[in-house]
Amino acid sequence: MIEAFDLSGRTALITGAGSETGIGIATARLLAQMGAEVILTSTTDRINDRAAGLRAEGLSARGVVADLTDEQQVARLPEHVDVLVNNAGMVSIGTDFESGRLTEMTLDTWRAGIQRNLDTAFLVSRHVLPAMTEQRWGRVVNVTSVTGPVMAMRDEPAYATAKAGMMGLTRSMALDFADSGITVNAVAPGWIATGSQTVDEARQALMTPAGRAGEPDDVAAAIAWFCTPGAAYTTAQCLVVDGGNSIAEERA
Repeated sequence: MIEAFDLSGRTALITGAGSETGIGIATARLLAQMGAEVILTSTTDRINDRAAGLRAEGLSARGVVADLTDEQQVARLPEHVDVLVNNAGMVSIGTDFESGRLTEMTLDTWRAGIQRNLDTAFLVSRHVLPAMTEQRWGRVVNVTSVTGPVMAMRDEPAYATAKAGMMGLTRSMALDFADSGITVNAVAPGWIATGSQTVDEARQALMTPAGRAGEPDDVAAAIAWFCTPGAAYTTAQCLVVDGGNSIAEERA
């Protein structure tokens, strides 16, 4: 393993990794292949199946069931990790996505969207940053979206606001912890072919300059680079992974 990309002896916490077709599990697999011990979270015990699958591949992995909108459950997560990937958000099993026009959205729906997509990153980051600061080494990657930081979708005010807020959180943490050897960056996926992708989203992906939806592995590769020792002088950045969609003025 090239030293700049070697995560041997490091521990990585990846949130929102319950889906077998999602960005979280793809990221966990890649980080483990790079030598890290990975800890996966989701809101249901399916996370144990994901961890078992990685172990069957000869990788070091374990799962933790936790609702990361609950401060007390976050407190039960391991504190001493070297790498944190805040991937939790979007939709959790047993919950609905907080869609709707702003004028028709209730305050409870708004708060639920912010809680799932932004508060989770705040709570888990706050939980692990003290130990990273003490050891003077750490990598935090926030998985945001092109929705919010770069562009917007109709009738998604809570989601767009939360994901834009993740960029503010990224820059704030990067500034505050840079002198402790900690980098904080963000990755913003576009149309990605996960199990939750809708038929319309798949159709939209065909109109990107790349002509296809991205794969979870495409996003995982971007996340993984930010986690490496070689990315030590890169912080507060947002890497867009969208097949060029956000720069194309014309659509087919």
